Amino acid sequence: MKQYIVKNQKKLALGYTTGSCAAGAAKAAAQALLSGQPVRQMQLMTPKGIALTLDIEHMTRTPEQVRCAVRKDAGDDPDITHGILIYAEVQKIPAGVVIDGGEGVGRVTKSGLAQPVGTAAINPGPREQITRAVQDIAHKYGYTGGFSVIISIPEGKELGARTFNPKLGIVGGLSVLGTSGIVEPMSEQALIDTIHIDMDSRYADGQRELLLCPGNYGEDFARDTLGLDIARGVKCSNFIGEALDYAVYRGFSNILLVGHAGKLIKLAAGVFQTHSAYADARQEIFAAHAALCGASAETVRTLMEAVTVDACLDILRRAGLDKPVLQSISQKIQSHLVHRVCGKTGRQIGIEYVIFTNPYGILMQSDGAQACIAARREKERQI
Repeated sequence: MKQYIVKNQKKLALGYTTGSCAAGAAKAAAQALLSGQPVRQMQLMTPKGIALTLDIEHMTRTPEQVRCAVRKDAGDDPDITHGILIYAEVQKIPAGVVIDGGEGVGRVTKSGLAQPVGTAAINPGPREQITRAVQDIAHKYGYTGGFSVIISIPEGKELGARTFNPKLGIVGGLSVLGTSGIVEPMSEQALIDTIHIDMDSRYADGQRELLLCPGNYGEDFARDTLGLDIARGVKCSNFIGEALDYAVYRGFSNILLVGHAGKLIKLAAGVFQTHSAYADARQEIFAAHAALCGASAETVRTLMEAVTVDACLDILRRAGLDKPVLQSISQKIQSHLVHRVCGKTGRQIGIEYVIFTNPYGILMQSDGAQACIAARREKERQI
């Protein structure tokens, strides 16, 4: 592709999804099957409205079927599937378009995902793309029958094991994804979609109490210190607000948020996207609450110059202000969390949190956090 976006003051190349690759390969195979002629390139219009010209590779044919491939181009996105081949094998059937996955395409083993249990992990968007692509070819050649389309990814089994798929209940390979057909570099929406899928899976399994951890530190602490089963949790990265909103929408009745203070301290300022590119506010939070608790101007100034949360904590302890400041911050975090999950809908949803640092252990927690953790441990023992 030769289209770009500008992000963080950089010019970044767009790419195209595995779904677009599958649709382009299927369209080329259908044309070769009906025309009897080889296809070197294929035009494909994506759902986003961007036209692609795809090179067709590895075309093989028999009288009954044609198989060909399109190579994935993720542009400047650090996508694990960049450069791999996506194959489509197409043959005639009496009517309709039947799509399935072959080698290297994962199978769904848990309910609540985009496709039913037992089916190939080819999402609805790509299925629609593939169907439309081969139907366009049928119309072009006046063909009134149907097509069987088998999508395969030879490298998919190995690569799939390195993605979220095994945790989500997709085994044996990669998912064929893509709502827009286009990959935008460093796509936040792709990460958010993955978080949503993980929550959908938990909810479909009957979970109504959700464990949220921003990252590996939170998961490790939840497992090793709090004794919780992190296999039942969801990793939400920096998207705290998005995860909470979706948990409310999905219908979870209780949420336990466990994370490192480096991220979760930002909630005291109402910052729910915790990546430093959006907002930091850690020093400002400590300084403001220290001032409210009677800190001297010098202590406030030193807090504003601190680099880490642990450095702020050291300053507060030397000033004898750590307990009142942390209590003040904790109350503000609680206020923002309750407003986020209950304020818009009026629903009474339990929201508890545990915030820690590695040197200090549990730094702050909601009033009901320990009771919530004990209840969860007991429930996990019974499962």
